[in-house]
Amino acid sequence: MRALLVVNPKATTTSERSRDVLVRALRSAVDLTVEYTTRRGHAATLARAAAESGVDVVVTLGGDGTVNEAVNGLMKTPAVLSGLPGTIAQRLPALAVVPGGSTNVFARAVGLPRDWVDGVSVILDGLRDGRHRVIGLGRADDRYFTFAAGLGLDAAVVRRVEQARLRGRTSTPALYFRSILGQFLTGDDRKSPPLSIERPGEPTESEMSTVIVQNTAPWTYLGDRPINPNPSASFDRGLDVMALRRLAVASTTRTAAQLAGRKGEPHGKQVLHLHDQAEFTVISNRPQPFQLDGDYLGERQKVHFVSIPHALRVIC
Repeated sequence: MRALLVVNPKATTTSERSRDVLVRALRSAVDLTVEYTTRRGHAATLARAAAESGVDVVVTLGGDGTVNEAVNGLMKTPAVLSGLPGTIAQRLPALAVVPGGSTNVFARAVGLPRDWVDGVSVILDGLRDGRHRVIGLGRADDRYFTFAAGLGLDAAVVRRVEQARLRGRTSTPALYFRSILGQFLTGDDRKSPPLSIERPGEPTESEMSTVIVQNTAPWTYLGDRPINPNPSASFDRGLDVMALRRLAVASTTRTAAQLAGRKGEPHGKQVLHLHDQAEFTVISNRPQPFQLDGDYLGERQKVHFVSIPHALRVIC
């Protein structure tokens, strides 16, 4: 069995010594090639080249951004568009994820332990036993995502956190909380919500301040606490949406308390839920922050979302 290990050398929870241990462990089970990323987007290039060369498994060591890039590389190989029989997942190498970031939402969503050493043990057992899980993905325009996307408030918070990290801050729950509070108090969309959701054959949902799209649950974590706007979201179904209308102080505080309280999905007059959606478009009357899998991708005024079933085999 041939495998590629894509290493993000800036992964926050591993060291050079631990990476050497990982390489030796994987080489006990597969014929392994190791590549280190050197720039943004490099993991996608490496994963695509590996798939085109016929490797059986692509392993990532890094955070959710590294996973997202590798998935996009795999999904943009000719095998996806070939028209060959079988599902997309059957045409592509399997994916194995060693959690090496600060949050590791995707790895935890597929059931991997938070500690990278325990995660490697699970992956080695899966490789030896031929065990994997087939999952669906989301697609936003031409970019695939594994667990979540968003426009509006949540993406603006991601932007704030990334800017703070560039200034040397460490990604912590406290940093996210301060970013959420700061964006809510200073954002310009509280009184004139710019977003609309259009679905085939359905009336338009308009005047939304923020839209969260989930391909699985949870949406994210604050430390060990899962945050679940759409607790029914699943890799095995279409996309789930939670949107907030006007960001009034009272209603938004109530929604935040519901998210923190683990008592089912948030509800109220300002909350919209859409479950198991195959396709929809989010449109804004002015540019809005946009994020995929926790990476800020700039501003957009229109994003078309599609659910891609049976897209990927994951070793877990």
